[in-house]
Amino acid sequence: MLLDDILRPLFDKMASNTIITCGFEFIKKLQQWPYDNMKQESLLCTIDVADLYTMIRQVEGVLSLKRMLDHFNLKQANGLKIEAIIRLARFVMQNNYFKYDGQFYHQIRGEAMGSPLTLTIANCYMYFFEQNIIKQINNSHGFYVRYIDDIFITINWSNRHLAKQVDRWNQFDLNIKLSANISFQADFLNVHMGNQDGKLFTSVYQKSSYEPYYLPFNSIHLLHMKKNIPITMLLRAIRYCSTLQAYLEERSKLRMALLLNKYPNHFIDQQFNSVLRKFNTDEIFTINNYNSIRQKVLNTPFKEKVPIDYSTKMFVHFTYCSNMKTFPQKFHALWNKYFGESAVNDITPVLGTRNVYNLQRRLMNTHKLQLIVSYKF
Repeated sequence: MLLDDILRPLFDKMASNTIITCGFEFIKKLQQWPYDNMKQESLLCTIDVADLYTMIRQVEGVLSLKRMLDHFNLKQANGLKIEAIIRLARFVMQNNYFKYDGQFYHQIRGEAMGSPLTLTIANCYMYFFEQNIIKQINNSHGFYVRYIDDIFITINWSNRHLAKQVDRWNQFDLNIKLSANISFQADFLNVHMGNQDGKLFTSVYQKSSYEPYYLPFNSIHLLHMKKNIPITMLLRAIRYCSTLQAYLEERSKLRMALLLNKYPNHFIDQQFNSVLRKFNTDEIFTINNYNSIRQKVLNTPFKEKVPIDYSTKMFVHFTYCSNMKTFPQKFHALWNKYFGESAVNDITPVLGTRNVYNLQRRLMNTHKLQLIVSYKF
């Protein structure tokens, strides 16, 4: 969406110190927090913001965007005047309709879930709401991050005092309702944490409903897709597990899950070893070297997305099935045969596959909408 393409980069820049988008970013920010701030009595607190998307009033959501644009002292963004951006955002917010049981409804509070702009507005609204909380946490040498409507705090307060502060924060805005879980252990995103005698322990967190099902090895999907699963999962284990013992346990569980999904043992070993080669190490993990190798993995920068020159590349997508397994090889052979000496050969054909749009795909892409009904037409 045009508006979200303009506004989200601005929000990401404004809130970069406290906003995370994944578990790896969370681990990275924890690494940047001075660990000597962690004491034996430090509490770990997760906070849920109830019904964030549907509780924000539309006018106030648009005003939060205006505050963000004022923060940067912008007169225009991407060639659009600020007044035009605000008017367009207001139009998007106030014109959401849906059909239920044969009747059409107009949503008069909150924003439609699934709209790209909804996430940016909700994040922006929460950013200005949480500033006093962040200041209070920082003044006590605590740690604060947020992922959309999930907040994590660690701080050296008593349980009673922290609970009292959460109650006070609930008075800041009638639209925002915070529900806190305070303990010496916490699960945030897919990271499990614990305060172990003043040291922060982290490992991979899996919900109680987790089942070890991955893409079966005997499926018709391409081999590189199957390789990516053990590589990605082992990389996550190294990043998330703060101790060698936690890493070894997670690796064992991962291996067992892959074996259950028909992955050959030698194939698993090959992919596990490729992770280590990626970071130029062939050492066996020990208590003495685990932290240094893990730190090397954590310090590896994110890969930049290479821009695509569409004037020199042609993308062809086809629905993948077993009898199309040899199609890419035959396609390139025919391309070289007929266009090898032609100027057309300056264009590189790139073949891609798409899944069959069947019932299973439909069910996987179904989202449960939480909407506030105003009236029937």
